[in-house]
Amino acid sequence: MSRTLVKAALAATAPADSILLQGWVRTRRDAKAFSFLEINDGSCLKGIQVIADAGLPDYVHIQKANTGAAIEVRGKLVPSQGQGQQWEVVAESFKILGEADATYPLQKKGHTLEFLREIAHLRPRSNLFGAVFRVRSRLAFAVHQFFQDRHFHCVHTPIITASDAEGAGDMFRVTTLDLAHPPMTEDGAVDVTKDFFGKKTFLTVSGQLEGEIFAHALSNIYTFGPTFRAENSNTSRHAAEFWMIEPEVAFCDIHGNMDLAEEFVKYLIRDARTHCAADLEFFSKFVDKDLLTRLDFVLERPFQRCSYTEAVAILEKSGRTWEHPVSWGANLQAEHERYLTEEHFKCPVTVYNYPRAIKAFYMRKNDGETPERQTVAAMDLLVPGIGEIIGGSQREERLDVLREGMALHHLDEKAYSWYLDLRRYGSVPHAGFGLGFERMLMFVTGVGNIRDVIPFARTPGTADF
Repeated sequence: MSRTLVKAALAATAPADSILLQGWVRTRRDAKAFSFLEINDGSCLKGIQVIADAGLPDYVHIQKANTGAAIEVRGKLVPSQGQGQQWEVVAESFKILGEADATYPLQKKGHTLEFLREIAHLRPRSNLFGAVFRVRSRLAFAVHQFFQDRHFHCVHTPIITASDAEGAGDMFRVTTLDLAHPPMTEDGAVDVTKDFFGKKTFLTVSGQLEGEIFAHALSNIYTFGPTFRAENSNTSRHAAEFWMIEPEVAFCDIHGNMDLAEEFVKYLIRDARTHCAADLEFFSKFVDKDLLTRLDFVLERPFQRCSYTEAVAILEKSGRTWEHPVSWGANLQAEHERYLTEEHFKCPVTVYNYPRAIKAFYMRKNDGETPERQTVAAMDLLVPGIGEIIGGSQREERLDVLREGMALHHLDEKAYSWYLDLRRYGSVPHAGFGLGFERMLMFVTGVGNIRDVIPFARTPGTADF
């Protein structure tokens, strides 16, 4: 007999004379002549009730079916006599596959998120984290579906790289050198030519630059992979390892880029509302009571757009005292982003045309502006409750202007010779963006900490499991 998932059993349209369930015990309640067990196998939020009669030959082992134990049940699927459930299983036999004693940490009581992070090897069995990671799985599928349906090609960009896409320097070094006794040059510096790759290499912060290579050949591409930032940021929105989706589109400007970003965000929300309804209901009940209202609000309304200059004017006129002062030329902080989305526009907003000095070298310089207020065709999509969820830009396709931008950021042209070649050989207007997958999950689930939407968090001082 093949195994039936709990999800399929609960969705059955008719009784079944024979069914095989395998899962973990959530609860067990003993009466005089029988026991009630709730079994969950992770296929859905709900468990299914199993009734084990005391007359069963295996009943002598029922005391081993504690919370957390893995069991196998064979029996009949019948209409339930209890409230709140359509089906239950009357056991004809059961087997203990893996015992769990009283030290099992996930007993039926409330647990703090901090405690559950310490047992990341067990927390997926809780209702909250089972729901989070089912949604994560579904949205990962939806990411590929969105782009594949629009004739984008998936490109796997390198994890180990010698280039810094952001020009920020907050990168993890990759080396095989003996750090206690590294090889040295005659002038006393570490001899990187003796390292594995013969040069300094790092974990990638973005697949964008390599993605541009393929956009210049395949037109529409996207990447979906892990990225790394060595920032010492202990906030609820930052992690040292996270996943990014980065489309790159040839023959596209900043406006087409904003259109794609907005369409993408709405698609993911709509997919979650359709395919993860039970899990989202759970989040709306126990995590964020306004979650479903907010998600539907985002789906039903067009996103707002405003320039960076307009955003600064709005913030200056707000009458607020900001922790980070607002002025033209300064980066927008989370408090500014959330004010724009949650209080001023009261919906997602795309801010575009940022000052050139605070943005990356590859962003397209806008024409016809004074040097004092020079901007680039950059965009950030901001959402209520999170702030920035997408960052992107139209890329600089003009060789001379790109070289000027590299000089402003003190970048060595030799290290980016291949990137400059893209502007020498058939350059076209092109644009792209990066969406932080974990931030999208935070928005869709209402979960407030990035550590709780990734299976194993990597944050400063923490690399457990």
